[in-house]
Amino acid sequence: MSDRHADTRQWFEARLEPLLDRLYGTALRLTRDPDDAEDIVADAVGKAWRRLDELRDPSRFDAWLFHILTNTFISEWRRRQSRPRPPSGTEPPSPDDLDAGDFTLFQQLHQPFLLWWGSLEEQFFNSLLQEDLQRALDALPAPFRVAIVLVEVQGYTYEEVSRLLGIPLGTVRSRLSRARARLQKALWEQAREAGVTSCHPGQGGQRS
Repeated sequence: MSDRHADTRQWFEARLEPLLDRLYGTALRLTRDPDDAEDIVADAVGKAWRRLDELRDPSRFDAWLFHILTNTFISEWRRRQSRPRPPSGTEPPSPDDLDAGDFTLFQQLHQPFLLWWGSLEEQFFNSLLQEDLQRALDALPAPFRVAIVLVEVQGYTYEEVSRLLGIPLGTVRSRLSRARARLQKALWEQAREAGVTSCHPGQGGQRS
């Protein structure tokens, strides 16, 4: 191995090591399967090493590597989506056909509730958003989960997600809207079960 090759590999590994946890976390959010996530990360890292000469701006290494990770996942996603489907009438309904309802968190957390919101409730929601949001995200149907991870975690635009997934822009918007509604509803139900929504007197009334 030449000194130049060794230096390049050392630089690559030094830049890669701090990103591994984030790469795996993102892959796990997309796949919801630890083994698949590990495979996608390993595949993406291998591709990045082989294509390192395509990286024109070393300062963009992080974004470049996450882009490769996303494309690696999308390739596998499309391959699985192209598999033969069950006979008509036996397959589960498409998530795009499911009624997510008109629920929004802000329709439930009315202004009077926010006025009564104290430190205990705030602490609960801080914990809730860190812990239960991940569980709520994992529980989403795969098309919803993938769309919201690409936009909210990876930072892709709606148009970019449309191209990546090969679906119409309107479908991307619909999936994101329904995914957010489901997440909001899940969080609200967690708060209600924990008693947060009744931690103040006269919910729905005016503060005196």
